Amino acid sequence: MESPQHTVTLRFLAEPSDVNFGGKVHGGSVMKWIDQAGFTCAANWSGQYCVTVYVGGIRFYKPISIGDLVEISASIIYTGQTSMHISIHVYAGNPRQQEKVKTTHCIMVFAAIDEKGQTVPVPKWTPRTEQELNMEKYAHRLMDLRKNIDDEMKPYL
Repeated sequence: MESPQHTVTLRFLAEPSDVNFGGKVHGGSVMKWIDQAGFTCAANWSGQYCVTVYVGGIRFYKPISIGDLVEISASIIYTGQTSMHISIHVYAGNPRQQEKVKTTHCIMVFAAIDEKGQTVPVPKWTPRTEQELNMEKYAHRLMDLRKNIDDEMKPYL
């Protein structure tokens, strides 16, 4: 049996139905695509249905135009007992040209769940390259930052 992939890439053309009032792709459409890519990566890795637990640091760098070839790369960067941290990068550009520019980045956390909605263990992901080790360290730094944010938000929940 083939082992699960820790990366997934989705590619498609941005369509006129994705446009906002400013004539570019709506940020909500981009967030939907990000969630789909993250889910696909998490489900493939875990072999389970997965739910979004957290989306953080979403950053829109450049707009996406209608007709652009959009490429969304989702990669596991850390696994806990039942959760998976996934780095998402969105690139876009004219499909007639090779060059694509980074338009968006964020980190997502997914949890694997069973038919009853209970979390279940996920396979351990082990970084193998220097870049993967750096991304795992990045995930740990973000976890520490989230703890501080959670503490700040408690009085307002």
